[in-house]
Amino acid sequence: MTPDEVGEYAESLGQVRRKGTATRPAWYVHDRLVVRLTDPTTAVVRVPLGERDPLVEADPDGFGVPPRMEAHHKVEVYLDRARPESVRTAIHLAWEMQRR
Repeated sequence: MTPDEVGEYAESLGQVRRKGTATRPAWYVHDRLVVRLTDPTTAVVRVPLGERDPLVEADPDGFGVPPRMEAHHKVEVYLDRARPESVRTAIHLAWEMQRR
């Protein structure tokens, strides 16, 4: 997926708003992070811990959990390698978790 596609999908979900900067845009629902681009090929998505490992296992080239994220509800997404449907699934999981 491209960064624009990430933004389009995130903004298609109810009550999601874009924040952040031009170089590091982020999308939030109720002021809670859903997804943030860290660079043109990498995004951080906030997902339930119970869903993180299945995401990584289903698309190991597209997702990773760097040591700095291990204790957090976050997964790194490598947009140039991840399957688009996997990225959308992760963003949707984040949206579900954060909109409550």
